[in-house]
Amino acid sequence: MKELTSDFLRVEVYPTRAEMGAAAARDIAAAIRQVLAEKECCDMIFAAAPSQNEVLAALAADKTVDFTRVRAFHMDEYIGLAPDAPQGFGNFLRRAIFDRVPFREVHYLRGGADPEAECARYAALLERYPTDIVCLGIGENGHVAFNDPPVADFADPVLVKKVALDPVCRQQQVNDGCFEALSQVPTHALTLTVPALMRGKRLFCVVPAGTKARAVRDTVYGPIGETCPASALRRHECAKLYLDPDSAALL
Repeated sequence: MKELTSDFLRVEVYPTRAEMGAAAARDIAAAIRQVLAEKECCDMIFAAAPSQNEVLAALAADKTVDFTRVRAFHMDEYIGLAPDAPQGFGNFLRRAIFDRVPFREVHYLRGGADPEAECARYAALLERYPTDIVCLGIGENGHVAFNDPPVADFADPVLVKKVALDPVCRQQQVNDGCFEALSQVPTHALTLTVPALMRGKRLFCVVPAGTKARAVRDTVYGPIGETCPASALRRHECAKLYLDPDSAALL
């Protein structure tokens, strides 16, 4: 394992994608146990993407975590998909972890609801239950959640908002095998904003694959700003980035 630091951001590079996911899951589990030693319930936000498969599987299998004391949220959802569409992020997380362990509560973003009302509802929940842990990734365009460069705002006044998805982001969904064609990918989504994610006390960012190498380089070494939304991680005092050799290839 190789390590480096950029501003506050700690970066770890693992020999394989599987080792990367397992290491992140161990650290997340330890953080959950630490939170639960201090209060009754741990509040977490999860990313939904194939890049998170290894860490979610390892975390769901970790018997040291009392998930009955964990309250879960997720960070984005498409607008316009059928409620049972397998590409829906809530549905992805149901399969990956939410239905595999007994969470105390799971709060889903509802992509079929009125967007303005749903943003207000979910933001109120985030205010009520301040985030302890965020499990996130980075998109090919450097996005976190669906904060693509055209819509990302490090000083966003809201916690949840409706956004238009940029072409690189939509194409990534095809590249990841989630949709067969770009025309099938929704054009809009609900997303937690950059400030909403950065409110988390601890951030664990898992980013495998060579398709993310440029975004990882820009996150770690580029200017901090909305042109690479993930660069905000370097301002967070307790954030860690987990990479495999492919995603770290340009570091």
